[in-house]
Amino acid sequence: MEALHVNADRGWAWIKHGATLFMKAPLLWGALLIICLVSALALTSIPFAGEAVVTLLTPVVLAGLMVGCRALDQNQELELPHLFSGFKKATSTLVTLGAISLACQYGIFGVMKAMGGGDLVDLMMSKDPISDSNVLIQAANGAGISMLIGMALFFLLMMAMQYAPMLAYFRGVPALPAMRLSLSAFKRNIGAMSVYGLIFFSLAIFASLPMMLGWLVLMPVMFTSLYSSYSDIFPAYKTEEVVAAVTVSESESN
Repeated sequence: MEALHVNADRGWAWIKHGATLFMKAPLLWGALLIICLVSALALTSIPFAGEAVVTLLTPVVLAGLMVGCRALDQNQELELPHLFSGFKKATSTLVTLGAISLACQYGIFGVMKAMGGGDLVDLMMSKDPISDSNVLIQAANGAGISMLIGMALFFLLMMAMQYAPMLAYFRGVPALPAMRLSLSAFKRNIGAMSVYGLIFFSLAIFASLPMMLGWLVLMPVMFTSLYSSYSDIFPAYKTEEVVAAVTVSESESN
């Protein structure tokens, strides 16, 4: 399996298609995301292990949201049980992805600390609110090159995790190969990803202006457009195409 290369203008098409999927069930999308947010807040309140559990379960929940997107894309109804699909299929692979992500995050923080960014890392990992912005500015200034390296490593991690849950759930790809495929997809479509990111960043600014109310729409579209980009770069193979490929392979072997 390989990621397809698509034109840069597909970045805008992903957002438009994502908005179309959202408009098919806007109220239910809002309800699903509220459930996710409340559940995440409840889990993070658990001492010591709460945030780690959220990271472990994030790919599981994301897979469920993508199942909902696929249902809408196939003109079916979005339903609440879609959210829990990742707990019924490929769960071990999805949790493994979460574990790898968690380990990588701690590894990146370790690299940043080793390079002199300890104060900034401590602030990032602290649960206490930062009351004085000067403390954050001072920590960032003292981090120097470690902050830039940390940002680059987190960006690589994000690229590797972007499509991995979908590849694990929809295609049965193991965790590490799924991350490699996701990273390859991002690199092969850097043009479309850049267009998508720039447009989404602009929309995020406008969504934040009226008391953050625009995020009630933009947040669901972030997930639906992610599915749109996945289905564009990793299109589903038609049954007849698979049968034809198997037939050709068998005839060649004979």
